Amino acid sequence: MKRTPIIAGNWKMNNTLAESAALIEALKNAGNKNNAEIIVAPSFTSLAKVAELAKGSSLQVSAQDVHWEDKGAFTSAVSPVQAKDAGATHTILGHSERRSVFGDTDEILNKKVAAALRHNLTIIFCVGETLEQREANETIAVINSQIENGLKGFTAEQLKGLIIAYEPVWAIGTGKTATPDQAQEVHAAIRATLAKLYNEDFAQATRILYGGSVKDTNVDEIMAKPDVDGALVGGQALIAEKFARIINFN
Repeated sequence: MKRTPIIAGNWKMNNTLAESAALIEALKNAGNKNNAEIIVAPSFTSLAKVAELAKGSSLQVSAQDVHWEDKGAFTSAVSPVQAKDAGATHTILGHSERRSVFGDTDEILNKKVAAALRHNLTIIFCVGETLEQREANETIAVINSQIENGLKGFTAEQLKGLIIAYEPVWAIGTGKTATPDQAQEVHAAIRATLAKLYNEDFAQATRILYGGSVKDTNVDEIMAKPDVDGALVGGQALIAEKFARIINFN
């Protein structure tokens, strides 16, 4: 099955309004020879500005997270209603930094998935193992658990359009990267899990991104793997020429 590739840039806690605007303007001229879907995920302070500047271009805009409630006494949180109102069409959920630094559990993420679906935000659902889990040969078991518990209670129809991002925790911001063969092995296992939980058509239609020190120098070999449908890029998503090269992978 031919799946449209996705190149997503997670800006994390970076960029002022001016820096965000400059980066978006540069990315509008990045080219897109692979006809990929291009998504940027700015900080909440830049979300509305980035969405406004992205209008009329092929760039799509994602929130980096959303709360599970639509409104209320949740100081510092941002609801799916607010994210959508600011111009987001997507949201990242379950990024390893949200899991490890902010304590997002599978149960919390399951509520966030419900909230995002309620407001028609396309979900980029992140999964991944730590170095200790990989060395203990627990990678597939850990990821299966994250998928089963995080997406529990939802049907294939409800999750239509879901994007999965495999991010080995040990490769995020460390300069280490899973080899293309390691990425392919896990992506194939994720697709098999989706087929088991839902159905084969759903599994074949779901796009699975690789994230974890994706660079302009390694994107070509990663994207060559049959079950790798795109990349979730961190550091190099902040550098227009590097991200442009990743968008225009060979």
